Amino acid sequence: MKRSSIAIVDDHLLFAQSLTSLIVALDKYDVLFHAYNGQDFIVQMQRIANAPDLVLLDINMPVMDGLETMCWIREHAPGLKVLALSMDDREETIIRMLRLGARGYLLKDIHPDGFEKALDDTLSKGFYFSDRITNTILESIDKKEISAGMCLKEREVEFLKLACTERTYKEIAEDMFLSPKTIDGYREVLFEKLDVKSRIGLVLYAIKNKLIEI
Repeated sequence: MKRSSIAIVDDHLLFAQSLTSLIVALDKYDVLFHAYNGQDFIVQMQRIANAPDLVLLDINMPVMDGLETMCWIREHAPGLKVLALSMDDREETIIRMLRLGARGYLLKDIHPDGFEKALDDTLSKGFYFSDRITNTILESIDKKEISAGMCLKEREVEFLKLACTERTYKEIAEDMFLSPKTIDGYREVLFEKLDVKSRIGLVLYAIKNKLIEI
């Protein structure tokens, strides 16, 4: 069976070495290379003949961080599958990474079994989400996406698209010329219609149904 190749982009050498050992021990993946930041990643990508099957990308790195690296990948290698692996669990960071094309977002304290499943699912299914972004969200979207999508009103779709940006709910209210209370109402209605519990769930729905471009 062909072993899939993985690139690690992380400035913490000890963590990257431990991660490499874990990946190799799974006996179905090879670590193609380790880069210390986004700039190093670009240099190494330009040196190899075949791109890795999957990139594990840290967010907070010197020189060129994970967000900047995702922007480069989006422009130069849009088909590359990327899993963010970070200690940064802020909602705005997760949303930005998803909008830039990351296939999933893992926290570094993930259990090894969960980590293996994340690798397997990302390569076989295309996406994996755990912790704050869970498969439960995806499953609920799958079950309701057709019926719920047909029931969304024009202004609800407008709100949904704005919710996928970095704007605060107050700024969205200003953009839509509505009161913050009305915006809160839109949010709660969409949570109910789409069976999600967070703004991240709204972003996932929009991505899966191509309401926003990534």
